[in-house]
Amino acid sequence: MKVLEKTTIAADSEELGRLAAAESIRLISKQLSEQGKARIIVATGASQFNVLKNLVASDQIDWSQVEVFHLDEYINLAPTHPASFRKYLQERFVDQVSGLAAFYGVDGNAADLAGELLRLDHLIKQEPIDVALIGIGENGHLAFNDPPADFDTTDAYLEVELDEACRQQQFGEGWFESLDAVPRKAISMSVHQIMSAKNLIVSVPDQRKAEAVRNAIRGPLTNLCPASILRQHPSCQLFLDKNSASLLS
Repeated sequence: MKVLEKTTIAADSEELGRLAAAESIRLISKQLSEQGKARIIVATGASQFNVLKNLVASDQIDWSQVEVFHLDEYINLAPTHPASFRKYLQERFVDQVSGLAAFYGVDGNAADLAGELLRLDHLIKQEPIDVALIGIGENGHLAFNDPPADFDTTDAYLEVELDEACRQQQFGEGWFESLDAVPRKAISMSVHQIMSAKNLIVSVPDQRKAEAVRNAIRGPLTNLCPASILRQHPSCQLFLDKNSASLLS
């Protein structure tokens, strides 16, 4: 059974954020040094708070040469809503770095959702993604690719239905006032597109993610645990804390 290239277990989520950000900075800086530009993916959610905090604090990256994509967005959720991923990234990333070359947001409020999927597909497929910063959901999802995830489609972005476990996670993290308020549909980057990035930095803190981590690393490679496919990536680094790693032998 193939294992991930490298797994780092930090003492806590603060250290995890520092370590994952440091490796991301190294990889982005290497790409800029070699090619003069970089294309990256940044994720959202509670698992990314400390990663992004350390990433934007760095003075080692010339952000004017970096294009940024993000993973997913709810459909028909106002961009001013506290749970909006565009709002999250605007406040925690885009507004915190200087002169970003481009930020390609996912518009879940587009009047023509099929057209939005085509727009994003065209943009992201123009050149390879160099570094993708992602997480793993409590149900093992990647982006909003809930189980059973589609491992086969080559479309870059998909319209997806969120399963109950995924919606419960969003409510449990405090983004919504009730479970009923969590949208049932979203636009998500596909598994195939995530796996096409040259380098993956996967940050997964907290005890509530421990079962998903164990299934991704030790369980069968199956779309019932979408994150298990990470074992097939040639350059994937997993950053855990002691809590999320607690079920690993």
